[in-house]
Amino acid sequence: MTETNWNNNPEITDGLVKEHGLSDDEQKLMVKILGRTPTLTELGIFSVMWSEHCSYKSSKLHLKTLPTKAPWVIHGPGENAGVIDIGDNQAAIFKMESHNHPSYIEPYQGAATGVGGILRDVFTMGARPIANMNALRFGSPEHHKTRHLLSGVVEGIGGYGNCVGVPTVGGETNFHPSYDGNILVNAMAVGLADQDKIFLSAAAGVGNPVIYVGSKTGRDGIHGATMASAEFTEDSEEKRPTVQVGDPFTEKLLIEACIELMSTDMVVAIQDMGAAGLTSSSVEMASGGGVGFSLNLDNVPQREEGMTPYEMMLSESQERMLVVLKPDRVEEAKKIFVKWDLDFAVIGEITESGNLTLSWQGNVVADIPTQPLADNSPEYDRPWVKTEAPATIDPNDVTAPNDLADALLKMVGSSSFASRAWIWQQYDHQVMADTIQLPGGDAAVVRVHGTDKALAISTDCTPRYCYADPFEGGKQAVAETWRNVTAVGATPMAITDCLNFGNPERPDIMGQFFGAIEGIREACTVLDYPVVSGNVSLYNETNGTGIHPTPAIGGVGLLEDSRKMITIAPKNDGDVVMVIGESKGHIGCTEYLNIIEGREEGAPPPVNLELEKKNGDFVRGQIIAGSVTACHDISDGGLFIALTEMALASNKGMDINLNYGDIPAHSYGFGEDQARYVICASSSDADRVISAANAVGVAIENIGTICGNELSVANSFTVAVSDLLDAHASWMPNYMSTES
Repeated sequence: MTETNWNNNPEITDGLVKEHGLSDDEQKLMVKILGRTPTLTELGIFSVMWSEHCSYKSSKLHLKTLPTKAPWVIHGPGENAGVIDIGDNQAAIFKMESHNHPSYIEPYQGAATGVGGILRDVFTMGARPIANMNALRFGSPEHHKTRHLLSGVVEGIGGYGNCVGVPTVGGETNFHPSYDGNILVNAMAVGLADQDKIFLSAAAGVGNPVIYVGSKTGRDGIHGATMASAEFTEDSEEKRPTVQVGDPFTEKLLIEACIELMSTDMVVAIQDMGAAGLTSSSVEMASGGGVGFSLNLDNVPQREEGMTPYEMMLSESQERMLVVLKPDRVEEAKKIFVKWDLDFAVIGEITESGNLTLSWQGNVVADIPTQPLADNSPEYDRPWVKTEAPATIDPNDVTAPNDLADALLKMVGSSSFASRAWIWQQYDHQVMADTIQLPGGDAAVVRVHGTDKALAISTDCTPRYCYADPFEGGKQAVAETWRNVTAVGATPMAITDCLNFGNPERPDIMGQFFGAIEGIREACTVLDYPVVSGNVSLYNETNGTGIHPTPAIGGVGLLEDSRKMITIAPKNDGDVVMVIGESKGHIGCTEYLNIIEGREEGAPPPVNLELEKKNGDFVRGQIIAGSVTACHDISDGGLFIALTEMALASNKGMDINLNYGDIPAHSYGFGEDQARYVICASSSDADRVISAANAVGVAIENIGTICGNELSVANSFTVAVSDLLDAHASWMPNYMSTES
């Protein structure tokens, strides 16, 4: 081996190590693993691999407690994405990840490269991506940056997804002041693959060539992983160079080239270059296979002059992959990538050393044992303090509005409930021609091409619940996606998560994380809804002020027969409207309390998971039996908002008669009790549905019929559907057309 070249390396001082985000103990462990002081390149590699973003050092102790197995789970956490069996030798492959910090600094490229990165996580396993989703959180609409950030993020998501030819089929967008200084951009992708053609990342075969494919390496994105592992300060705008630049047209070529390559038997292992770029891909492939990698950095395709090993290893330039090939197939593989006009370079080979050995200009610039680097990454049991849940608010203690109709119109026209059409109309949600439920329903539905099957996909979370009570909020986030998937007639199968929290070194924040994990674990266990992939994003705060805890959940379910899919829109005048589940008027922590009263207080609604499963299984059974003509789960805004959204989706009125009992009308109608649905059935089927519910002990109530052009609730209010539509449709276009 050539002697390590120490020339052109700065002195590795304690200060330089701290600049790279390593603690004193982590520095000592690094030196122990190496048996010497690191080179600058080695320091950079340790810093990104042991960053919060890559190593999960504050969270993995708790993540290990989540349920990840089920008979239909093929690959759970640990691979690039989760894989589930959907029958007929087919698999759904999916994951959700964050691109929060980059999107705040540079919203267009941050969001665009978030989409590109999550697509690579899916197609690197052999899947063709069929759907994109997103979960977006912005600051208060009144904040001076919100319009700019919203506009840039939406344009970035649409610009990348539309160009790459994968439909963006749904998602969620919320506003709250806690995100003023740190927005959340969570991207989810779903793909399809044959079960016998799923590719993994663990490298194997001493002497096998290591191939770099895709775009050239530049200086964009250097320190992206470490930037994502620190909170923002006043100088966050200066971090623009750490934001990657994406090229969706190259990504499209890369998808097609990789899928063509994977149709052969050439590939031993494959990994995308995501966070930490060439470093993470090479270390993860080598350590996963228990082998070493010897790389010649002179062979790395570069788009800038004079790049150093440090820059090449830490660059997060987009649209790049690392592949291990069978040794006699290199030229055959090269022809594929040349045909697709992509770079293809042999940059190294697998060794039996167990080390990542990097040479550059004839000198060894790094020589790191990969197994200790991966296996000894820090794992912290950070101190945490339990979040004490606030007191429950009595439904009778909230003042009634002067006019329920005015209150409803104000809520429907607020930033919380206004139409998101301005957003999703910028996305191509029908490319590939398999989107069979458009944005705006409970879940997106995408046909499995060439079959009668379909996948239902939902992203959801209620951060105000999680802030008030992380345990109940964590349960509710899982249960909400389970309901959304159920409400279209699909069987919920598995989730991916994107856990967005503040600084884990603060015990109160770590308490939020611990509580949410406990809630997610309990919900996934009871609902038989395992976690198969995910992402943790910490340090989402600015100058010590954290976001609301936001454990976003992406749920996926299967419709065996897509022709039985249901939507939220009532179909026929005269159909009977029914409520599944009990309405107790839980008014604390609700949108009503926030929008009408200006109060954010009270305990969130408790989540009875056994009741969720019982009610959801019943609703799904009735949909599959063909007894239900429309269905909508009741969530934010309660029953009145659910009825309104159904009326808006169909442009049909309703004649509703409710038995409030001793609960005030506003608490009953806007209360956010869980495990509830509104369903519609023909007059000839309604009695049979009610009898079936009674037979299994599911609470059900006939509350009215579909008719006319008004939403009329007896003795409470009457509002024209056209007035609701005007309020609902106007807020976002008006907001985005106003000068900041």
